[in-house]
Amino acid sequence: MDTQALGQFYKDKLLNEVEPFWFPRSADKVNGGIYHCYDADGTLVDTDKNVWAQGRMAWMLLTCYNSIEQRPYWKEIAESALTFLEEKCVDPADGRMYFHVAADGTPIRKRRYAYSECFAAIAWAAHYGATGSAHSAERARHWFDIFADIFFTPGKMAPKTTGKRPGENLGCRMIMLVTAQEMRKYLGDADGFYTAWIDRCIKDLQTLFLHEDIKAVLENVAPDGSIIDHFDERTQNPGHAIEGAWFILEEARYRGAETHKDLIDTACKMIDWSLERGWDPKFGGLLYYTDVFGGPVQEYWHNMKFWWPHDEALIGTCLAYVMTGDEKYAEWHERIREWSFSHLQDPEHGEWFGYCERDGSPANGLKGSMWKSFFHHPRALWNCAHYFGAIPEPTTHH
Repeated sequence: MDTQALGQFYKDKLLNEVEPFWFPRSADKVNGGIYHCYDADGTLVDTDKNVWAQGRMAWMLLTCYNSIEQRPYWKEIAESALTFLEEKCVDPADGRMYFHVAADGTPIRKRRYAYSECFAAIAWAAHYGATGSAHSAERARHWFDIFADIFFTPGKMAPKTTGKRPGENLGCRMIMLVTAQEMRKYLGDADGFYTAWIDRCIKDLQTLFLHEDIKAVLENVAPDGSIIDHFDERTQNPGHAIEGAWFILEEARYRGAETHKDLIDTACKMIDWSLERGWDPKFGGLLYYTDVFGGPVQEYWHNMKFWWPHDEALIGTCLAYVMTGDEKYAEWHERIREWSFSHLQDPEHGEWFGYCERDGSPANGLKGSMWKSFFHHPRALWNCAHYFGAIPEPTTHH
């Protein structure tokens, strides 16, 4: 594997195709914040804003600012999103963030969980890295604390079900893991606060959600980690598991690969099992959902090919290869890269389509939606370029 050439490939895609598709067109100069619902040619198809997306896109812009080049407009657009978040996206009744707002910030929907808050936290942390602003550090800690409180204080989050079938969820552990990593990166960790959160989440992944006996990563399990034999709990999301895996690989890289081979082993199992279960043997690409026992999945989009699992698989196999040198990850990386760029890539207008049919044909022209924004795909390009040596670590500029 020519890692130097691949690193440059990903950096070029990020800076010459993906970033120009989004900016400056997505900056809302009237209301502040960032638009993100675009058709194939860059036509804005919805002016509503996902609150997650404001934090995610601000973080991505500031990550580029802190590592590639201090382009003023990256920082300006990110700051517009951060201001929009604080002024328009917080419910004054309880201090929690909305999930979906209109262009001017009129609230449309609020959800029980606190992912809007965690993405705001990492965006403010990256802004602290760019500016040294004490206000930014305070906002980052504020939103992190709310996120942690809602998800990890028993009984704090409004229940989704009756409670008669209790369970534990993979997603909040994964997001806490990577959120704590970003907080530590920019705010430091003198008392081990963020590392303790990371350790807790990795332990939960290892003990509750990884099932060695059947080589599977579960999304939802019983409180003791056992399988709940019903549709929702049998459903696996291979891309999600691979995403969690590379978060763990990053932690091993941060701490030192030689002394944390247990983390590498855990992450590589998650990648191996997920590729084995999720790669479509007929058409290639990653299936969105599979059943842990090989049975039917009830979600009707289960066999579609979404953009983000392929982005996560690119990062996961890239980092697994860098950390282990195992050629199987080089082979998998190239297989995923070839499939992704031949099916998801738009050769005319740049960027990736978000949604493909099982055979890899685009389901529609959406490049941005209430779920797809300037986040998963540029994050994958940035990380692959970074791990292959073409982009340095983010640094603070204060």
